[in-house]
Amino acid sequence: MIIDIDTFMKNVSNSEKSYDKDKIYSSYLVAEKAHRNQKRVSGDNYITHPISVAAIIIELGMDTDSICACLLHDVVEDTDVTIDDIEKQFGKDVSCMVDGVTKLGKVPLTTEKEAQAENIRKMFLAMSKDIRVVIIKLADRLHNMKTLQYMKPQKQRDKALETMEIYSPLAHRLGIRWIKEELEDLALKYLDNFAYGEIEKTMLLNQIEREKFINIIKINIDKKLLETGLKSEIQGRVKSFYGIYRKVYVAGKSFEEVYDIYALRVIVNNISECYNVLGIVHDIFKPIPNRFKDYISTPKPNMYQSLHTTVIGKKGIPFEIQIRTWDMHYTAEYGIAAHWKYKAGVESDKNLDDRLSWIRKMIESQKEADDIDDIVSSIKDDIGFEEIFVYTPNGELKSLPFGSTIIDFAYSIHSEVGHRMVGSKINGKIVPISTKLVTGQIIEIITTKNENHSPSKDWLKLAKTSEARNKIRSWYKNRRREENILEGRESFEKELKKSIKASNEKFFLDCVSILKKRYHFESAEDLFAAIGYGGISLLKIIQKIKEDYILDLERSKKEKTNKLLEKSINKNTDKTNNGIIVENIDNCLVKFSKCCNPLPGDDIIGFITRGFGVSIHQKTCLNIEKISNNTEEVSRLVNVSWADTKKNHFRSTISITAIGSNSMLADISVSISSFKVPIHSAIARELKDGNSNILITFGINGIDQLNDIIEKLNKIHGLISIIRVGNKI
Repeated sequence: MIIDIDTFMKNVSNSEKSYDKDKIYSSYLVAEKAHRNQKRVSGDNYITHPISVAAIIIELGMDTDSICACLLHDVVEDTDVTIDDIEKQFGKDVSCMVDGVTKLGKVPLTTEKEAQAENIRKMFLAMSKDIRVVIIKLADRLHNMKTLQYMKPQKQRDKALETMEIYSPLAHRLGIRWIKEELEDLALKYLDNFAYGEIEKTMLLNQIEREKFINIIKINIDKKLLETGLKSEIQGRVKSFYGIYRKVYVAGKSFEEVYDIYALRVIVNNISECYNVLGIVHDIFKPIPNRFKDYISTPKPNMYQSLHTTVIGKKGIPFEIQIRTWDMHYTAEYGIAAHWKYKAGVESDKNLDDRLSWIRKMIESQKEADDIDDIVSSIKDDIGFEEIFVYTPNGELKSLPFGSTIIDFAYSIHSEVGHRMVGSKINGKIVPISTKLVTGQIIEIITTKNENHSPSKDWLKLAKTSEARNKIRSWYKNRRREENILEGRESFEKELKKSIKASNEKFFLDCVSILKKRYHFESAEDLFAAIGYGGISLLKIIQKIKEDYILDLERSKKEKTNKLLEKSINKNTDKTNNGIIVENIDNCLVKFSKCCNPLPGDDIIGFITRGFGVSIHQKTCLNIEKISNNTEEVSRLVNVSWADTKKNHFRSTISITAIGSNSMLADISVSISSFKVPIHSAIARELKDGNSNILITFGINGIDQLNDIIEKLNKIHGLISIIRVGNKI
């Protein structure tokens, strides 16, 4: 649905917040003028996009500057408006937010992956200074995903995958549930359309029964709560499509085994009432063992709090009930944005600063990474919302990505704890430091006082978080430079010789020079040191060099081919192409090979002869097959095609075997002449078996006419076979 500016401004006026309408409308006028001649891929006026993004921001309850930044978020990237222009008219806050969401479009980058990594890193840096940047970015991505159907299929898949890997986890970490679920469902539609359709179909079939079931449960709970004097609001909800997808298609469960497809939320006024409601719910329904979670006493890192319990109703259908206060509900729905929606004085909110410390921590850890290609994968690991919750011996809660090891836990406490770790305990029992952690464990790190103790490089392979990996790299980077340089150079030389046989001293130095520029190192020593301490992946750079080396070989072959063509062109510039188009070449001598006698309609290919132009063959010619198997000769093959040949005549020879003597020559000649084509030669001879062979050459305009002639000749009584010289018909 397209929102026009009048409707949008009405939404601003009707909002429960007091917005600066004049400032918002002024930002719209600047954006509308800048985007006036631009269209979206859908054909809509471009201004509809920033208006739609700003409408999402209003729904989240963000402030005036956030709305202005939304309306202006594409003007710097797509128009002549500058950041300075925005700052002068709308202030520093708005200009910084617009700059934060603007892509690095003018920065020269080698690959699309590098561009993605740099843009994401820029977004996170801006986000660490002002969290509103990422909220705008999420709203921007949400509207783009809603209009993704107008993009090309590959672009749809790329955007959907990036959404699933970066933006949906971000929404989760910031606690904005409804944006997270919408992004996931929209991305799923393009990543696995079949599964999406199956879920949609199943949900539609059960919609009436589902609504009836939820209403009955709501009535039962509400009645019981009123009897005890508890005032509440009860909301029914259905699990998101992607939530069902993960349970059914990823975990392999049936729809019946997904206990939380049906869920109800009971919202009350305070925490004590939450636990009272829990007791009442367990009186009404039978709770399923091990399906109770207390996120009130142990909140999630994204600020989410609720009591979760899964119970079974009278019909034997399991369903989930979430119990929370109104404050918890606002936080669950709006996450970080709830601080703008329902609270004032955000700048001084220490609780908010504490909740966002993970962003600054992640940005800090990225400073030690030299390989830009690793940034995206590191961020994916750090913001992935499959989490585990473990405790220190003092009872401090630590949240880590799913799959984290004791190494990750140690470095999450402090760098020195990780560096000096020599052992570990889980729930009081000694375990290897490579052990993967699970929720609820108490972890104790055993350290040494020996200052010479160092972390192992093998830990880089065991660590899950970028924080742990980068701290280990940092230790080796700062304390063992000479060893790193020596080890890095030796490893690089060894792997280069092993992977690329043509490696020599000049090739080695050329590679070092290219890599220095690619990874922005000032010297070769810095490059070798980074390889030595693991700052950049040796396997990755060798793979890149191999790809470039193969491209150079292909480029060299192409140049060699072009030189051969130039010789042919220079010697024969006055020759015509005889109805043949040679790819990228004009006025080139062309001749038709006698080995296969190609005709218009045949699939053909050209072969550059030395000084005599291009020889045209059928692709099925035996000589071409031999050339294709010769690595030196194959570079001389060129793509050719037929031009308009209707007015041209091409010689074709057929060999006819007939019963008896050569007296059939006259009948054959008459049949061919009826097509009004010239006969260039006809030779008849008697075979040893008493039959005759007739070799006849005539002019035709292509393969279709030849087939017509052969079809007519086959009607002559006494013919045994007709063979096209070069091919059997």
